[in-house]
Amino acid sequence: MEFKDYYTTLGVERTASQDEVKRAYRKLARKYHPDVSKEPDAEARFKDVAEAHEALIDPERRAAYDDIAQRHASGQAFEPAPGWDSGFEYSGPGPGGRPAKPKRPAEDFSDFFESLFGRAGAEGKARHSRSGAAMQGRDHHAKVAVDLHDAYRGARRTITLRMPVSDAEGHATLQERKLEINIPKGIREGQHLRLAGQGAPGLGGGAAGDLYLEIQILPHRLFRLDGADIYFDLPVTPWEAALGATVTAPTPDGSVQLSVPAGSSQGRRLRLKGKGMPGKLPGDLYAVLTIAQPLAASETEKAAYSALAEAFPAYDPRADLEA
Repeated sequence: MEFKDYYTTLGVERTASQDEVKRAYRKLARKYHPDVSKEPDAEARFKDVAEAHEALIDPERRAAYDDIAQRHASGQAFEPAPGWDSGFEYSGPGPGGRPAKPKRPAEDFSDFFESLFGRAGAEGKARHSRSGAAMQGRDHHAKVAVDLHDAYRGARRTITLRMPVSDAEGHATLQERKLEINIPKGIREGQHLRLAGQGAPGLGGGAAGDLYLEIQILPHRLFRLDGADIYFDLPVTPWEAALGATVTAPTPDGSVQLSVPAGSSQGRRLRLKGKGMPGKLPGDLYAVLTIAQPLAASETEKAAYSALAEAFPAYDPRADLEA
């Protein structure tokens, strides 16, 4: 996937106002509309122009794009890093604390657009009882990336959120604020924390909206999450796998002694029931065995391998490969 320069697509400067973005879009949309254009690539160009317009016309979406565009060039290979959108605070978001859904169908947009802004979402609405009455502020949403250990054990952490704030011309800048949050023990990927009164302020004496934080659990060096279950690779020696052994194994809650049954093979899963993510229905922890093959550097080590070969003269690991 390539990084797209939406400003170049519309032919506007990065400092362009929202009105300039609109005018550039309307001009190019008329030029490349498939119903009237004679250009051979009109349909593709029209879709590119529409996508660039959707990315830049929404101040919150534009602020998120501008932030990541500082580190990428047009045409450069692009793959969003895990948690890239963590800490962006939005009003009226789609899934994952992203800006409101585009007005055009999701299939009209590229994988690049979808990777940044998602496919769909319902625009947040300010709530009010009657015309002229007090209005409750909009709810805000953000995605927050947390360490697996914090999700497993629970923690209190300080987070920094960046909220796009628009000026009179529609330019958005990112304004930071810090919050203290409690991460509940056993919280799962995709769950939300509600912070009452931390959304947009109300109008006419109305109550402030709430802030909803969607939890994203960052990749871990050892452990892999699959729902509530946790997996990790456990290296063992050939003799430990063949003869059985008790080995020290890591868990998110500290090391444990784990029995490797005799005759274990590569890929065998050893289950530690209830040792996955905590909760009313806790997940399980799985150690996936990998056979670590030692190198034969010394004459003694080479002799040991020769003895092993002599002990298994009929063993053929390639027997199933015969045509």
